[in-house]
Amino acid sequence: MSKIEYKEEICSGALTKLKRKIPYGWDLNIYRGCQHGCRYCYAMYSHKYLDSVDFFTDIHIKTNIVEELEKELKKDSWKREVINIGGVTDSYQPAEDKYKLMPEILKLLIKYKTPAIISTKSKLILKDYDLIDELSRITYINVAETITTMDEAVRNKIEPFGASTLERFQVLKEFRKTNASIGLHVMPIIPYITDSYENFDAMFNLAKECEVDYVLPGTLYLRGTTRTEFFKFIQREFADLYEPLQALYKTGGAGKEYKDELYLRVNELRSKYKLSGSYTKPMKEKIKQGGNVQLSLLL
Repeated sequence: MSKIEYKEEICSGALTKLKRKIPYGWDLNIYRGCQHGCRYCYAMYSHKYLDSVDFFTDIHIKTNIVEELEKELKKDSWKREVINIGGVTDSYQPAEDKYKLMPEILKLLIKYKTPAIISTKSKLILKDYDLIDELSRITYINVAETITTMDEAVRNKIEPFGASTLERFQVLKEFRKTNASIGLHVMPIIPYITDSYENFDAMFNLAKECEVDYVLPGTLYLRGTTRTEFFKFIQREFADLYEPLQALYKTGGAGKEYKDELYLRVNELRSKYKLSGSYTKPMKEKIKQGGNVQLSLLL
């Protein structure tokens, strides 16, 4: 990979309001670009708006994001809705080890009793364990690890700079000790590479051990820049799968027949290990417990 270049910038606002409002209505991206190098990343398109060359090496840092977020959270109009932290990037990529923005973000969420969702492929999130633990005792906080494969050789190819699969499961096990909701995001499922019964069986067995609140699967979508870069990668690393994948992905998504068969397999194993598929159930339970959460959009 090329040398990482950090580009510090000033942002005009912190939160982005989303058109779709379930299960959350707001995104917070403290970085743009991502050093984890995932070959399937749907967010590659976002760099075309930043006048940047490479999503994986041109990392933009919003140096005033903490101040901007506080301006927004302290407004009387803020209703403590759920914020998704990192919609187009990973907030715990290596840049966070240098800039350490997340502790200050979490302190604001604690101060303003604001619920959040954090999804990562890193173990760096453990550095903020105490803050997330504190937030989990005030309001709803979800910590999810995105895990695609139990095969480390495959993971090293498709997600070269993320944490190992077992390290990600260890993160979930640690946060199980808090009041946080914890989830396993199995996404994207890559046909012919990470979609085997054996892969899901091993993964869901570990998820059960970690007592995750839910397992959320998602199929691979290929559009725009992501499609181009993904197929370059497949041609280089999985050449025998290039034509089968091209045939399966004539459009942005795999065909209905493939997805129906895939989800039968996934749901069978979720049932085997008694794992919930509900992303929103933990949020609703927090409301019943009297947590400081505005989730009217989900009820």
